[in-house]
Amino acid sequence: MAEICSVCGLPKELCVCEEIAREQQEINIYTVSRRYGKLVTIVEGIDSNDIDLEDLGKKLKTACAAGGTVKDDRIELQGDHKRRVKKVLNEMGFNVEGK
Repeated sequence: MAEICSVCGLPKELCVCEEIAREQQEINIYTVSRRYGKLVTIVEGIDSNDIDLEDLGKKLKTACAAGGTVKDDRIELQGDHKRRVKKVLNEMGFNVEGK
């Protein structure tokens, strides 16, 4: 017998909880200047209870060909990657606006 999702009550194969969670996130993408004038792209506003931030961070680092880290419920990427991150997150089903 198929496993049942505890949130939506559908079988795990048909579960749409993660897709709904992706659409409801309010994500902010911005850059800050760190030591020696290096830029860092910050992605925050993603709920770590619904989305695996470690996996998402790994995918973003691969897509941007940059190093980075996940800490304090936000993803930090080395360099200025605002446009690419926005494009990748939109392709993954997230609702990213402005900035």
